[in-house]
Amino acid sequence: MKTSDFDYHLPPGQIAQEPAEPRDASRLLVLDRRSGTRRHAIFNQLPDLLHPGDLLVVNRSRVILARLAARKIPGAGKVEVLLLEKVHAVQWKALVGGKGLNPGKQLELENGTQATIEQDLGGAQRLLTFQKPIDADLARLGAVPLPPYIHTRLADPERYQTVYAREPGSAAAPTAGLHFTPELIARIKARGVRFAELALHIGLDTFAPVTEADPRRHAIHTEWGRMPEQAAQLVNETRAQGGRVIAVGTTAVRLLESAAANATQGIVKAFEGRTHLFILPGYKFKVVDALLTNFHLPRSTLLMLVSTFAGRELILDTYRAAIADGYRFYSFGDAMFIV
Repeated sequence: MKTSDFDYHLPPGQIAQEPAEPRDASRLLVLDRRSGTRRHAIFNQLPDLLHPGDLLVVNRSRVILARLAARKIPGAGKVEVLLLEKVHAVQWKALVGGKGLNPGKQLELENGTQATIEQDLGGAQRLLTFQKPIDADLARLGAVPLPPYIHTRLADPERYQTVYAREPGSAAAPTAGLHFTPELIARIKARGVRFAELALHIGLDTFAPVTEADPRRHAIHTEWGRMPEQAAQLVNETRAQGGRVIAVGTTAVRLLESAAANATQGIVKAFEGRTHLFILPGYKFKVVDALLTNFHLPRSTLLMLVSTFAGRELILDTYRAAIADGYRFYSFGDAMFIV
């Protein structure tokens, strides 16, 4: 297995710079992974593709306004801070942009709150300790941490949130869920399809390409997640009754499969903690029957996960067909439904 096995060329013009309007107007490529057949739909036709008794599992994590402007003290040199993960009340892992940002350096946010760089975590990552909790200040000081391939200003920050986002903690959106509207969710429920909510807080490593020649040598990023007892019960009931467990996004896949790893009764059990799961070809899925997902970056762990679920050659062939058909890619792009 080589990382180059998961590469493809995407014309830059097909990287979506803005979300579809309305949300559920994006295109939906339906892929049958057993027969290899494909068909085209619109996301708002999803209810017609679901069966009574199915379960959609969604990630309710909410993106924090993690991009902050700061300055060095002394010196007043500009620094950009991108919060990645809260360690505890006043301590965060973050990416910092600027020179001379070594342990011991002091920073100051626009509201006067100071922070100390405690530790160099490698690359641009640092461990920061603020003089007070900053969560309540993010709404005023922070900006949406859009992925680096999106260059168009987002007029409405809520368009980088799912309509069911509730638990703040992610540095990136669970983008497969961006296509849902409240009206579409109501139509899906009217079909006899249930929803289960879990939370997996997404880090920016989700966009990072794998740099190792052998992906098995890649140090997969860990993420904190919680599978509530109610969600675990819904998953187990659905499987016992013959329904499909449909993951909305790769983040839901990662947490579902993590919750299944140590289950002794049923398919999954309640889970809370960090997941280190890295899904590569050869992995046997324990719980996910179908997957709603966007189109992923070349050489990424997410493309490897989707390739494991449907088969690498089929996925790459489908990506080539989607490019030829003018599908929009990445976070604000179109979606796939892999059954």
